[in-house]
Amino acid sequence: MRVDDQITFIYVSDLEQAARFYGNVIGLEQVLDQGGCLIFRVTPTSFLGACTLRPEQVGVAGALVTFVTEDVDIWYQRLVEDGATILTEPAHNETFKIYNFFAEDPDGNRFEVQRFDDPTWKVADA
Repeated sequence: MRVDDQITFIYVSDLEQAARFYGNVIGLEQVLDQGGCLIFRVTPTSFLGACTLRPEQVGVAGALVTFVTEDVDIWYQRLVEDGATILTEPAHNETFKIYNFFAEDPDGNRFEVQRFDDPTWKVADA
């Protein structure tokens, strides 16, 4: 059981403006377009997601840390057994083509554990 990749999601008012800024100005490679979210590579295993769609599970904070792993159910069980605050049970999200759940750390910071349906998600379209 391990975390394979990490994504920090931010919420933006204008996705095209965010794409220009993070892609052209900052120079990050866009690896995935989910419609309401764009994901950019920061390092080989860390990513920045910019989203206009805001899932109702996400709190009022402006960022969400996502741990990407094939072991979503194992992480869920581990957190349940440890007494963590679980916000949602693991479920498939058809909109974003992921399997995920949301939880909170001891200070109430929300985070997500997810697996992409497409294992090649971080390979940019040619």
